[in-house]
Amino acid sequence: MNTSIKLCALMVAAWCGAALAADAPKNDTRSPSDVVAHRNIEYVPNGGKSQSLDLYLPAKADKPLPLVVYIHGGGWQAGSKEGCWALPEVKRGYAAASLNYRLSQEAIFPAQIQDCQAAIRWLRANAKKYNINPDKIGVWGDSAGGHLSALLGTAGGKKAFPPIGENRNESDRVQAVCDWYGPTDFLNFASQMPADDGLHPNSPNSPLSKLFGGPVAEHKALALSAGPLHYVDKNCPPFLIEHVTGDNIVPIAQSEELADALKKAGVEVTLIKFEGKGHGVGMRSKPDWMDPISAFFDKELKD
Repeated sequence: MNTSIKLCALMVAAWCGAALAADAPKNDTRSPSDVVAHRNIEYVPNGGKSQSLDLYLPAKADKPLPLVVYIHGGGWQAGSKEGCWALPEVKRGYAAASLNYRLSQEAIFPAQIQDCQAAIRWLRANAKKYNINPDKIGVWGDSAGGHLSALLGTAGGKKAFPPIGENRNESDRVQAVCDWYGPTDFLNFASQMPADDGLHPNSPNSPLSKLFGGPVAEHKALALSAGPLHYVDKNCPPFLIEHVTGDNIVPIAQSEELADALKKAGVEVTLIKFEGKGHGVGMRSKPDWMDPISAFFDKELKD
């Protein structure tokens, strides 16, 4: 196997979420007896598996529930809604949803954010049916899902991407964003990576090239439009960002850039840096890594 083939194999393994799959929630395909699961709901008519979501609700609730929507990672080319890190929040008085979206082999950007926005509109349109508070919707995602969550937060309500699906009279804005180590600025991504890293955005086989239909250097306008950093203004919702300092897939500088821009715009943002190496895995080894997330959603979404 020559060097280029080895690098390609490393890219696919890293970005397809092999490590993340091993770290997925243990209850990702089941729900506790006191949780009602509505599975495989198509949020785009005839959207099939790629445009479907799972919705988890407490068996009993005496008032409309705040909602946390989880968006999976996997380099925009792998992963599924089956791994819902937000599921434990249902026992804490939340509704939780987990999304599928079209992967890059099905459609290039902006299909992925168009799907996520369509899902938010569907959830808001059906809030009364499922006892959800439409004014208290938060999003949370890892890696590629962190990118899409951050983009929902910064581009929401700005009509930056042509809407798809139904419920177009509904808002796609969200009220809180938890971004786990997601890319935020694709034009600076290459310069922040180690020189010998095999995941270079301008490689024709990289996840970013697949997302944009070619190397970033050849699709700068599209790459700019995909960056959450591009849409930051004072109207963005509060953000919680978590990132491992030694992330070898998404440089921590990506999260630092976004946090700095949000602060400059006057948006409430907290960036938590976990010492360690690896793409997200290190932070989940800390005993208190989940506490700030629960506290963040309680503060922003609960009355």
